[in-house]
Amino acid sequence: MSKLIDGKVTSKKIKDKIAAEVAKMIDNDERAPHLAAVLVGADPASEFYVKSKEKACRSVGITSSLYKHSEKTSENELLEIINFLNNDPDVDGFIVQLPLPDHIDVDRVINKIDPAKDVDGFHPINIGKMVTGAATYLPATPYGILMMLEEYKIETSGKKVVVLGRSNIVGTPMSILLSRKGNPGNATVTLCHSRTENLKEITAEADIIIAAIGVPEFVTADMVKKEAAIIDVGIHRVDDKTAEKGYKIVGDVDFAEVSKKASYITPVPGGVGLMTIAALLENTLKAAKKEVYK
Repeated sequence: MSKLIDGKVTSKKIKDKIAAEVAKMIDNDERAPHLAAVLVGADPASEFYVKSKEKACRSVGITSSLYKHSEKTSENELLEIINFLNNDPDVDGFIVQLPLPDHIDVDRVINKIDPAKDVDGFHPINIGKMVTGAATYLPATPYGILMMLEEYKIETSGKKVVVLGRSNIVGTPMSILLSRKGNPGNATVTLCHSRTENLKEITAEADIIIAAIGVPEFVTADMVKKEAAIIDVGIHRVDDKTAEKGYKIVGDVDFAEVSKKASYITPVPGGVGLMTIAALLENTLKAAKKEVYK
């Protein structure tokens, strides 16, 4: 049976460290870091996620504010909100919660965010700095995964890593970060996606699999070699008449079967999602302390 990579325990360690630093700032008569979130529409998953971020901010002493707008908000109206936050000296960093309504150009929105306040790490300038290894805000989910690998001392140097999914939010930055020099890093990374042929043969050779493909329980035991480490980024609600609520929460990995073969595995829930929020708080602290943009 695998050892659990416990996101609850690991994220608490990070949040405790952040809380201590925030308390020190306040003791020195400095303003507490301030994270703002912009939410357009009423997507239940997005609303839940934003509430989780607000709760996490409160737990470490970071000020949080929410700018909530209807799904009918125009692109220009959203860009005006972003411009306001860019110029608000009391806001250290902010996020625009994705996904956005179809009538809004996501790239245009992200490009409008001041890179110095882009604590999600999605602005092209911050992505470029990540690629070159310069100091920047790393995208929160990949950053959280790096923290997990480091906390559990999962060796990446010289190892074969397969990343399933090539999104700009998780898969692509994750593949770049693990192939860079550093720890965690120095891995030989294969990025797989919907057009990848012979996928099972590729994953079966991996020492580490990072599943961010967006399909419930996609990774099955026959795709995993014995003692591989498994990082499950997915989270899905699937119908289950045997469950008390009529549904269950699963990831991109068939946890019940894969956990019998893997050396380490993240649970869903209780894994990567908690680390994403911890990484966002870490980026916000860096923004407040001007560690990236002086």
